[in-house]
Amino acid sequence: MKRLIKTTLTFLSVYYAYMVEYRAELILWVLAGSLPIILMGVWMQAAQGGQFGLTPVDFARYFLAVFLVRQFTVVWVIWEVEREVVEGKLSNRLLQPIDPVWHHVAAHVSERAARIPFAILLVGLFFILYPQAFWIPSLGTLLLFSFVVILAFILRFVIQHTFSIFSFWTERASAIENFWFLFFLFLSGMIAPLEVFPEPVRTVVLLTPFPYLINFPASILVGIPVNLTQGLLSMIGWIVLFLGLNRWLWRQGLKRYSGMGA
Repeated sequence: MKRLIKTTLTFLSVYYAYMVEYRAELILWVLAGSLPIILMGVWMQAAQGGQFGLTPVDFARYFLAVFLVRQFTVVWVIWEVEREVVEGKLSNRLLQPIDPVWHHVAAHVSERAARIPFAILLVGLFFILYPQAFWIPSLGTLLLFSFVVILAFILRFVIQHTFSIFSFWTERASAIENFWFLFFLFLSGMIAPLEVFPEPVRTVVLLTPFPYLINFPASILVGIPVNLTQGLLSMIGWIVLFLGLNRWLWRQGLKRYSGMGA
C-alpha cells in the first residue's frame, strides 16, 4: 500500500510540474471551454419571451454550472494514445511495470489541479458582471455535485480511451471522437438544458450516456430537479459497460501492435 501511495504521488507531482510549465496554454484551455458562457446570453434573452420553465437567472446559473463541469471533465486522451501508437512511442510505456493508461489518468488529474485557479477567477468575474445570479449551494449539494462530477470525468475518460484503442486498427481514431462529439454537443446539455427538449426526445436522450456527462451534474449544482437514483445508476452502468469493452479491445489491440515508427 505504501508503494502504491508513493507511486501515485510521484506520478501526480511529475505531471503537475509538467502542466504548470505551460500556464499560458492552460489559460487558453480554460477560455476555450467558455462556450457555455456565450450560450448563456442567448438563452437568457430567449427566456424573456419564451415559455421554457426556466427564468433568465436559472439559465445563467445553469450555464455557469456547465462551464464548471466542463473544466473538470475535459478529456484529450485519444489524441495522446493515437500519437503513441502511430509513432511507436507506446513501446516504452509497455516495458514499464504499470498499465500505460495510468500515465494519462495522472496527466488529466494534475491538469485539473493546475487549471482550478484560472477557472475560479472566471467564475468570480462572472458574478461581478452578473451579481443577480450569485448563489451559494448547500454543503450537501456541493458534496453530491463533486461526487457526480468525478463519475462524469471517469465516464468521459473511459469512453474516449476506448475510442483511442482503435488506433491499433486505424491511424485516425480521433475521427471517431470527432463524430461522437457532434452528438455530445447537442445531447449532453452543453448547448441547452434538457428541460427545454420535448418530453419524448428527453426520454430517449436519458437512455444514452450523453446527459450524464454535463446536464446531470450541472442540474444538481443549480437545483434543477433530477432523478438522482436513475442518474447515478445510469452513470455507473455506462462506466462498467465501456470499461469492459475497453479492456477487451486493449488486449486485442496489443496483439496487432508492431511498434512501427519507434
